[in-house]
Amino acid sequence: MAPAGKALGFYNEANDWFCNAGMPSDITIVVDGVNFHLHKFPLLSRCGKIEKLIKQTQNNDKGTCTISLEEIPGGTNAFLVAAKFCYGVPVELTPRNTVMVYCLADYLEMIEEYGDDNLFSKVESYFHKAVLKNWKDCMVVLRSCETVVTRANNLHIISKCLNAISTMVCTDPSLFGWPMMMYGRLQSPGGSILWNGINTGARIKSSESDWWFEDVSHLSVDLFQRLIKIMKSKGILPEKLTGAIMYYSGKCVHGLGRWQGGRITKTRTNVSFGMKTDIVDQRILLESIVELLPETKGKSVCRFLLGLLRVALILGVSDKCRESLERRIGIQLEHATLDGLMIPSYSDSDTLYNTDCVERMISCFLTSELMGGMLSSSSFDLNTSPLAIPLRNVSKLVDGYMAEIASDVNLKPEKLYSLAEALPGSSRPLDDGLYRALDIYFEAHPWLPEKEKERLCNIIDCQKLSVDACAHATQNKRFPLRVVLQVLFVEQMHMKAALAAIAPQGSTDTGAGSNMALMRENQVLRVGMERMMVRVGELEEEFNKMRQEMVRMSQTHSSFGSPRFLAKTLGVCKLLARVSDAHRGVESNGSATPRPSTDRLRTSDHSEHRKSSSIFS
Repeated sequence: MAPAGKALGFYNEANDWFCNAGMPSDITIVVDGVNFHLHKFPLLSRCGKIEKLIKQTQNNDKGTCTISLEEIPGGTNAFLVAAKFCYGVPVELTPRNTVMVYCLADYLEMIEEYGDDNLFSKVESYFHKAVLKNWKDCMVVLRSCETVVTRANNLHIISKCLNAISTMVCTDPSLFGWPMMMYGRLQSPGGSILWNGINTGARIKSSESDWWFEDVSHLSVDLFQRLIKIMKSKGILPEKLTGAIMYYSGKCVHGLGRWQGGRITKTRTNVSFGMKTDIVDQRILLESIVELLPETKGKSVCRFLLGLLRVALILGVSDKCRESLERRIGIQLEHATLDGLMIPSYSDSDTLYNTDCVERMISCFLTSELMGGMLSSSSFDLNTSPLAIPLRNVSKLVDGYMAEIASDVNLKPEKLYSLAEALPGSSRPLDDGLYRALDIYFEAHPWLPEKEKERLCNIIDCQKLSVDACAHATQNKRFPLRVVLQVLFVEQMHMKAALAAIAPQGSTDTGAGSNMALMRENQVLRVGMERMMVRVGELEEEFNKMRQEMVRMSQTHSSFGSPRFLAKTLGVCKLLARVSDAHRGVESNGSATPRPSTDRLRTSDHSEHRKSSSIFS
């Protein structure tokens, strides 16, 4: 008992704690090097563990004893709360000390067997009646569990808090009091921003579905992972879970914010990214996040996955994690952007970009459930099928990617060829994108052999080049002569077909205004033909020079006189002769047969390529 007129209390001197009970201490409890000079009777009446330890102490018969408590939950602060409770001093339970007191009461065996309304039952009742009904209190308790995870798991503290939180996410947040968010801005159930508890009338900007993202992002990786799994089992929408995971990753995964776009959040940890232990931790974190992600699609999700893939390649994650990311991106590749696909090569490769990764994602796109069934269907039509839009978008994306990487001087022709062949030919309404990529590649690789150029040009279907692309190709000296001749022949055939189609229409048009317009457009056609024939003349001159050189070389190399070579030479000569004859036929009829606008030579499907036509001028 304390002296008369003096309340019972505890005080410390240097490294020792004392109780002013008015009697000398008969037991010393050592906790983390700190001595608590107390009395046996109050402790024995509440603590089962101390009672057992006193019985085992050899100097118990001397009247005093010293007991050392090792690995005590909460340390000296927690034991001081338990000691006060044993002496009848009022103890205030709060969300911040609930876990500490809960675990300590279990450790000291302060249960009903050693006194009614003991500390364990008291804190347990507070936990169920107060903490689990309040969002903020649950979050505080969960953060406190991170230092005593094993004991908190055994007491089911963590699982109960996670279940309570997941239930609140599924329910109207206004039912759980306000302010709801622990780390976010204060808000009332109606959604107004509060200042000192006063309604300011302003509305919060964040949507109602993501009000909990900020709070759960402060949990450890293990706790966050368990929370998401519980939410999945409760049937929370995958879109909400994906949003929470994306928000959490933006705060915890180093370097993700620069590619994720949108709101950039600062990472919580200040550990250097170059430290080996931190790289290992980041790798485990990223692999855990990938396992948690639901199968959702969308532009923001695809951008997020591409950012994760970049970081994953830097960290050297497992093949399983990398393949999972590539598959997730591949099945929604139509949502990707060109800058997202520009993934640097982090290996020992000389190339600037990881083309193998992009090629694997294209393969996943083609083998996905939607695209696989569409491409295998005999009734599939690229021009009419609504399912063809993703395929068109991907083909346009891949062509743009090839054009971007084509300037890499270390890019092998096999890589470019493999990327072009990764998509079926039916996926491209026009091959202008392929032509542009090869044009850039030939310009960046002037040393490329002519045979290699011709092999690469086989990926282009000259029949699928637009009028602008054909006009550019006929003047392009970087392309092999054989390819230019093919383009000229195709262009000539297109013009003959167009003239043949408009001839009947021209005879029925009797209006003076219509005839004037047709005559002007016919003049434009004639000018285009003249330009083309100028190029044909240049090619003929070059061919004649080549033929003269071959004749001269044949005098010293008899192999040039072989039947195969002569047949090939005569074949090219006949092709040039046919082109010249076609021009004469068109030129002789050009003034008498007007034609409508040259825009009729283009189908409606070509409208999306007109924006890039400037590159062919």
